[in-house]
Amino acid sequence: MTPTDPLTETVDRLVGQVGHWTPPRWAASGASGVPRAGTVHDLVQWLADRSADAEHRPRRPVPRLDNDLALPDQLRVVAADLARFGGPVLAGEAVEKIQAVRGQL
Repeated sequence: MTPTDPLTETVDRLVGQVGHWTPPRWAASGASGVPRAGTVHDLVQWLADRSADAEHRPRRPVPRLDNDLALPDQLRVVAADLARFGGPVLAGEAVEKIQAVRGQL
């Protein structure tokens, strides 16, 4: 068995927390007063921006899809890009950010 890197492990925890949510649960406000879907989308955008910086390419907006149930998949995709291109320091920052978002949900 291969150990999982901390970023993937943290993303897996967040996806495990939110992956079964229904649309009303995504629409509910988290601790910050922002709808949970907005909080997770902001995290996805933050991760995508850091990945773009690491790859030396322009930042682009992550599409806000009509169905919030796609947010866990978007999270996994952008986190995988960051894990591939970001390096250990950026991955560590991402782990802290994801943990903070988990606390807001």
